Amino acid sequence: MSEKTKVQLEYIINCSPKVLFNRLSSASGLAEWFADDVKIKGKVFNFIWEGSEQTAEMTLRKENRMVRFTWVEEEDSYFEFRITKDELTGDVSLIVIDFAEPDEIDETKELWNTQIADLKHVLGS
Repeated sequence: MSEKTKVQLEYIINCSPKVLFNRLSSASGLAEWFADDVKIKGKVFNFIWEGSEQTAEMTLRKENRMVRFTWVEEEDSYFEFRITKDELTGDVSLIVIDFAEPDEIDETKELWNTQIADLKHVLGS
């Protein structure tokens, strides 16, 4: 398997960090924009998309600041959401960190752009 490349994307989201964090860290919040359905057992999240299922464990969580999900099937592979707030402008940014095969980077970025557009729609931002 080839080395995956880190992909970091940043989006401005017009809502409070607390509201955004809920959409990133709870099953009901994630089911609104990230997956068709999400089931949780403890820290293990099952993400369901059109019949396929992937399992990730919430391995890092900082209230209203960040959450990381590590894929159970792939050691050392994770995706992470970080929330930052610009002290001067008050803008809230969502930083998405993911990993992709070198030939899948554009595809990965497009996928996140679509997902985050759905998230913004859900948040009304």
